[in-house]
Amino acid sequence: MFTGIVADLGLLVELRRDRLGISTSLRDRLTLGESIAVNGVCLTVSELTRDGFRADISSETFMRTSLGKQRLRARVNLELPLTIENGLDGHLVLGHVDAVGKVQVVRREREGWKFVFSYPGEYRAYVTDKGSVAIDGISLTPFATTDRTFQVAVIPHTYNQTALQDRHVGDPVNIEFDILAKYVEGMMKHVH
Repeated sequence: MFTGIVADLGLLVELRRDRLGISTSLRDRLTLGESIAVNGVCLTVSELTRDGFRADISSETFMRTSLGKQRLRARVNLELPLTIENGLDGHLVLGHVDAVGKVQVVRREREGWKFVFSYPGEYRAYVTDKGSVAIDGISLTPFATTDRTFQVAVIPHTYNQTALQDRHVGDPVNIEFDILAKYVEGMMKHVH
């Protein structure tokens, strides 16, 4: 489990259909077999390298996330798993991508940046103004929601410390909708 607070910008140094390799300053904090979120995708550290790690990727993950669309040397958001002593800064994020959306707008504003993301309409029930959403693993707050888009305001710190600074109109992004909304929906299906 994660919180959507990015710990490091890693560098994608290897990408195959079944594995990726990342260079990161977090290398000395990693252990074999532990979870790590890469652009919001929960992966398992399968090998430690001199300057980072490798993680295996299932064909399902490769096809259903934006990881397979990344280019070598791209910067990626990295987050270590949540621990009780670290507290909960963002929101509960599982690292299970619900959909791949697209960047529709990137606009510099006086106090930061505004992004507009599109998403598949079948997820509309999970998108609410002032709720929670994770974009490439970053905990953000949607507003001006529609059946297919939502906006987020990004403060300078978040922009400068994450791969959002590399995103352009048309780029794919991993979206994880709020787990609490999904649980509520699941429970309501069983209420008569």
